[in-house]
Amino acid sequence: MQFSRLTRRKLPARSAERALAALGTLSLLSAAALTGLAPTVSSASSHREAPLTAGDPKADNTDVYAFTSPDNPDTVTLVANWIPFQEPNGGPNFYPFANDARYNIKIDSDGDGKADTTYTWTFTDHIRDDANQFLYNTGVVKSLDDPNLNFRQTYRLTATDGHGNTKTLVKDAPAAPSNVGKASMPDYASLRKQAIVSLPEGGQTYAGQAADPFFLDLRVFDLLYGGNLKESGHNTLAGYNVNTIALQVPKKDLALKGDATRNPVIGVWSTTDRKGAAVTGSASKGNESSEAGQADGKGGPPAPDTGGKDGWHQVSRLGNPLVNEVVVPLKYKDAFNTLNPDQDHTITPVVDKVKDPIVPKLVQSIYGIPAPAAPRNDLVEIFLTGVCKACGPIKADLNSQLLNADVDKTKFTPAEELRLNMAVPTSANPNRLGVLGQDLAGFPNGRRLNDDVVDIELQALEGAAQTGKIVPALAAGDGVDTPYRQPGGSFPYVALPNTASVNQADSLHPDGGVGAGFGGTAFGGGFPVLPATAVGGGALLACAGVMALRRRRTTRA
Repeated sequence: MQFSRLTRRKLPARSAERALAALGTLSLLSAAALTGLAPTVSSASSHREAPLTAGDPKADNTDVYAFTSPDNPDTVTLVANWIPFQEPNGGPNFYPFANDARYNIKIDSDGDGKADTTYTWTFTDHIRDDANQFLYNTGVVKSLDDPNLNFRQTYRLTATDGHGNTKTLVKDAPAAPSNVGKASMPDYASLRKQAIVSLPEGGQTYAGQAADPFFLDLRVFDLLYGGNLKESGHNTLAGYNVNTIALQVPKKDLALKGDATRNPVIGVWSTTDRKGAAVTGSASKGNESSEAGQADGKGGPPAPDTGGKDGWHQVSRLGNPLVNEVVVPLKYKDAFNTLNPDQDHTITPVVDKVKDPIVPKLVQSIYGIPAPAAPRNDLVEIFLTGVCKACGPIKADLNSQLLNADVDKTKFTPAEELRLNMAVPTSANPNRLGVLGQDLAGFPNGRRLNDDVVDIELQALEGAAQTGKIVPALAAGDGVDTPYRQPGGSFPYVALPNTASVNQADSLHPDGGVGAGFGGTAFGGGFPVLPATAVGGGALLACAGVMALRRRRTTRA
């Protein structure tokens, strides 16, 4: 199939959109394609994707999103999430960010696989009374500096350029607390608003809890829904929360040479660093290392991260969704988390899985749908280079840094990144299938909170990119088409955190608290459905109750 050329400065023509339907189908593959797992790509994006991060949730990147801000199109919004599967009622300690880690969002503007800009958040704990209290809050919390908020966090945000020059953007900024519940925080929307901090040169930042925006049916791992797609349709992540870091900045701050018109394409990924935590994979295990080979051209895993002079080590990394989960073998998962993207193309075991993905073969064996023939060089293009006519077999220009006018093509390096063409306008009517649905502002051209990456990737893996048509037998995908809580219309866009117990099930409410509608936030724009004052239910924490009782007795006396 031939693909029409996309322009960088205006909305592509309808013919280009139709041509890119196939590309989107394939493009979507930027995550699943490279993985070789389609329905199986539903490993909750990158929630607990590697052995070491599974045991260190505060360092575990779950998802990364990058999109032109719909209500402020001169800016880009970057969202990265950590700490997966947060049961809302997780007291008494709830879910603070790590105070001994660095949380990063990185930008590659020139296509060399290295960060040209690194935004870093570091958090500090503040406890009002740790000698006489065990409570997160000792009463109703109405503001971020409320004396009743016993535990709170602040953070410093810095920006570092490709030469290592660092400047502080904000310091002592307040993070939004975990949502303890309706009795303790009856107006959480107000608390979150207080946690949105303006940046000195334009833009804003937010750090705090949110409803997990990722959506899918994780029962896929029961041998692809037990061989019966009718079993799909349950959003496994409904009701869970994550910790969100969001950043909105002018496009010029991210573009090569500060020119988003000439150089609109960027690559995005997030990482977590820990001090003194050396991450090792099989590459450091004697004979295994010599047998597999290092990332020195022999095609094996890289040597483990040994950290910089300051002792910090990268322990987690995420660009496109689902990559480490379903592409990287167990043997190399921890090592992959230490890699910089410019090393990716040297790892032969992973590249081989892109060229000959596993999922289509599994689908063929279970459902009888023929698998597209390998090698899938189109997937290599999507995974490592972005999409452009000069990149590979896909005859279209979409989101490779090679499209940037000022890129030094001799230094361009294939690298796994979530790529965004900032010149593509936002969609008045976004399509959940992104480019596959002829919506060029969606995944894999960046990623919006409502983009259905699981269904997109499944179709791409099954050949929709080659035919330009949806595979009818898999048109329903996993049956989960939207986030449990709808995103809002303004920064930070993520929905307010859930408050219902995910496991709150009884004979009258077999679907649990989430299915029965207990607590949580409204579907419209993410605002809470909460009374102005705390009402029944949700028992007060022990000490808070005692304090209230004492006050009543004093009044009577």
